[in-house]
Amino acid sequence: MNEKDDFALQDFLPYLLNRAAEESSLGFQKHYKNRYGMLRTEWRVLFHLGNYGQMTAKEIGSRAKIHKTKISRAVAKLSEKRFVTRSRDDNDRRSEHLALTAAGEAAYKDLREHALQFDTSICARFTAGEVAILRYMLRNLAGIDP
Repeated sequence: MNEKDDFALQDFLPYLLNRAAEESSLGFQKHYKNRYGMLRTEWRVLFHLGNYGQMTAKEIGSRAKIHKTKISRAVAKLSEKRFVTRSRDDNDRRSEHLALTAAGEAAYKDLREHALQFDTSICARFTAGEVAILRYMLRNLAGIDP
């Protein structure tokens, strides 16, 4: 195809969102991967439990939009690290309640501090008003109540 394509990939919103998400995710990955040997899904599961308390894998999947297979693998790894406990639901034997252990809580608090610092460093590129608008627009696109 020799004809000039007038589609501007660099301005295509899904492409830009993906690039921004990947750049920021790789930046934060240095903290959780180097410090705790975690993968992306593991820190997301850890943060959901740290933020919301005891949950099921299904609840985490619904909130975080993560496939159940990935959550299952992450929970297994977090259990191996002794960051998460699993207890069967008495009413539904297929379901497990997940909760952070003391070590998991400590890892969550440590990584939460790094997350806050990382968030601050990203926000430093913009004015406070731009940050508020960006957060509003991203929550809107993600289907999260603004």
